[in-house]
Amino acid sequence: MTATITPQILLRAYAAGIFPMADDGQDNSLYWVEPEERGIIPLRGFHVPRSLAKKVRKQDFEVRVDSDFDAVIKACAAVSDMRDSTWINSRIISLYNQLHKMGCGHSVECWQDGKLVGGLYGIRIGAAFFGESMFSRATDASKVALVHLVARLKFGGFALLDAQFTNDHLTQFGLVGVPRDDYHLMLEPALGVDAEFDAFKGDGDADEVLKLARAG
Repeated sequence: MTATITPQILLRAYAAGIFPMADDGQDNSLYWVEPEERGIIPLRGFHVPRSLAKKVRKQDFEVRVDSDFDAVIKACAAVSDMRDSTWINSRIISLYNQLHKMGCGHSVECWQDGKLVGGLYGIRIGAAFFGESMFSRATDASKVALVHLVARLKFGGFALLDAQFTNDHLTQFGLVGVPRDDYHLMLEPALGVDAEFDAFKGDGDADEVLKLARAG
């Protein structure tokens, strides 16, 4: 699409159930996506595998929030031996950094020995959080970040965690596929509720994080 996309237009698009993607990280064009089946991680049905719970308790990572949003999104965009292409291009990086500066874009990060080794980022509107992408440079780092995200969302009163697409990687956490019309019935009320992303201050307490993440 050639029309100018602004952060404000992006927020309106999310509120309407659509989001942008690129065909390739080297292609500067964007297009809108509205999946027929939406991937949703139920906050009250979130499953933490036993091995991952042990990893969270070990606290191998220092978990930070919004300390380096730009580094997270660029790490998600990076190609690697496991991923030879990306849908995150320079326009997306610029736009989402602007959303972060507006207080709508957030990252949950795992650090180890002073280095960023995993994390995720997404967009917040009302009580809805739209997960965009995640990455790992250390075993289970992105999964640990997801557990911390869910704990934070529950504590802050969020109603919807939108993973956008269904995929095998996220089914272990309880991911479900929701038809488009049903998704809109979930999205609309979540947009009208106030939630607090920064209310949770307990990322250093692994037991509290797990208790919240597992709460039904």
